[in-house]
Amino acid sequence: MKIQGTNRTNLNPYQKQMNQQNDLKNNTKQQQDKVEISDHGKALHDAGKTSEERRKYIEEIKAQLDDGNYKVNSKQTAENLVDFFADHKGE
Repeated sequence: MKIQGTNRTNLNPYQKQMNQQNDLKNNTKQQQDKVEISDHGKALHDAGKTSEERRKYIEEIKAQLDDGNYKVNSKQTAENLVDFFADHKGE
């Protein structure tokens, strides 16, 4: 009995598909990731920053707390709380 080879020149039937995929990868440009921040996001970012005036005010309060001289105006605090909750009652 004589056994002959398959005489195929293309032993891998998927080679053509693999070559096409590699060609596509090589021919297309690599896309870069992009991040775009909305105007609302930029506004939120800027809102987190404190102004120079606000920063000085905070430093003054911190210094008063460290010295033990900070006094809370309880009447003004209570009025501000009432005003705040009156304004946000329906929300």
